[in-house]
Amino acid sequence: MNITLTSVLDAGVAVRTLRKRAGIRIDDFALTAGVSKQFMTDLENGKATIQMGMVLQLLHRLGVKLALELPDSEGASYRDEMSKALSRQALRTNPRRRTNQKRPIPANDRGSIEADPATGDPDA
Repeated sequence: MNITLTSVLDAGVAVRTLRKRAGIRIDDFALTAGVSKQFMTDLENGKATIQMGMVLQLLHRLGVKLALELPDSEGASYRDEMSKALSRQALRTNPRRRTNQKRPIPANDRGSIEADPATGDPDA
């Protein structure tokens, strides 16, 4: 069955349906899924401020596949934006990969910056 996902409630009702059909109590499922019982309650009740990343992980653990249907004309733009986003994410997780990082300013024993007395340049 395909369900158009338009709200957190849509996802929450789907999760509740699958959980109940499997005969799993909400607190047991929360423990197994690695989320709090409150998170599960909020999701199943459609709380709009629920964390999307956790919802996606939970749906994946339930075997629910999600797909976004973009117009065919946006495919190339999407791939380009995804490539940029993955590059940014890689830089955040591994800051040593940055090529334009400024070198740190050296400090003396007292923690203050030593500058060249003639020019005032801390890099001298």
